[in-house]
Amino acid sequence: MASLAQFDRRRGADRPGIAGVDEAGRGSLAGPVVAAAVWLDGGFYADAACLRRVRGANDSKELTAPQREDLRGRIEELRAEGKLRVAWAQGSVVEIAAQNILGATRTAMARCLAELDASARPARPFAAAGTEGELFGFGDTKAVLVLVDGLPLRPFAWAHEAVKQGDGKSLAIALASIVAKVERDRLMAGLDARFPAYGFAAHKGYGVPEHVEAIRAHGPCPEHRDLFLRKILAGEEPPGDEQAEFGF
Repeated sequence: MASLAQFDRRRGADRPGIAGVDEAGRGSLAGPVVAAAVWLDGGFYADAACLRRVRGANDSKELTAPQREDLRGRIEELRAEGKLRVAWAQGSVVEIAAQNILGATRTAMARCLAELDASARPARPFAAAGTEGELFGFGDTKAVLVLVDGLPLRPFAWAHEAVKQGDGKSLAIALASIVAKVERDRLMAGLDARFPAYGFAAHKGYGVPEHVEAIRAHGPCPEHRDLFLRKILAGEEPPGDEQAEFGF
């Protein structure tokens, strides 16, 4: 975890803070895609007690479900104490159908940053796309650095830097990865109660053989992603996160 914090310190040395952004569920066959943003100011990185409380943070895929739940609880405690800020949002199945998965992911990420930006007004800490380096009416204060896991988002409303595999490099992105994963898993558990035939609580909507068999046996439910299902039912392999990143 120390190296993740050090990455952020180096990347945002001249900034008042860093907001890490990540998503969960991009390659799923069902349910929303969920994005999260975690904003850490410079004081967080200098506070050894705060850093200890998020010890073990990493790419959510590298953690067990209990580890993720524990860290999600600690993140919420720190948020309640004013030590960091958190926002999460979803891109719905309807939005995925209308915008494709990449567009819906961008929408969810933009909602997270808009919520964080609104919570800090009148400071307006986040720079709009295309305004990097400009002053914002507060002397020499620079905008919070936004780090997004993966590839650059275009178009996107907010100035940002992309970090490939950033959830294993940046503390802010790793925390966002955990929030997004836990909140999406909770949503999928709720969908499991509504649509018990598909086993959403177990596989979270991903294209495991049991899920594909359930789709073929029962047909899709309203929370399935039609484009993904059409390709699977035509005999193609279920999408992975890498495929989805490019608009599968």
